[in-house]
Amino acid sequence: MEFISKELLEYCESFSEKEEILLKELNRETHLKVNSPRMLSGPLQGRFLSFLSKMIKPKYALEIGTYTGYSALCIAEGVVEGGKLFTIDPNEETNAFAAQFISKSAQKEKIELVLGKAQTILPTLKQKFDLVFIDADKKNYGLYFDLIIDKVNTGGLIIADNVLWSGKILEERRDEETESIHQFNKKVNDDTRVENILLPIRDGLMLMKRK
Repeated sequence: MEFISKELLEYCESFSEKEEILLKELNRETHLKVNSPRMLSGPLQGRFLSFLSKMIKPKYALEIGTYTGYSALCIAEGVVEGGKLFTIDPNEETNAFAAQFISKSAQKEKIELVLGKAQTILPTLKQKFDLVFIDADKKNYGLYFDLIIDKVNTGGLIIADNVLWSGKILEERRDEETESIHQFNKKVNDDTRVENILLPIRDGLMLMKRK
């Protein structure tokens, strides 16, 4: 769900930095060949992720939920030379799809695709991260936050996607998935280790800065 009109979204995109040709191709191929293409970040959110990453210049970045690799390519644009973005996903099919596009990218040496469940892999990572993007199964957002918060450097940024869940977050009777997102938003807001702001960009982005 977009929280602005299609026309206003297109206006915003027209006055923002343009996505590169490879990202356009990835966007198109995802919509043609992969289930649930709305999961892809898209041009405006992708440019926002790239913008933040270029500001932070992370040595190590982390993504939980690769899907077809669009957001990984955007985040990797800001990773410094010699740095690495680890992107974790348990889906073999979409990982293979993402790998095809990552291999064509100028950022390919910066991206490490990790196949598996995040809750298993995260405890094994030894790096400290400057940027983390969470865009995976919503019921485990709180768990992922708990597993990565102490792996984020002071001043580092954590971003969680889909925290407005197509506006369902406002419903009085929330389904289980929506309630999980609401509890995650509350958990973040109550946690004194981060400063946070929830932005109505696309389906909602929660930004958290590690104190």
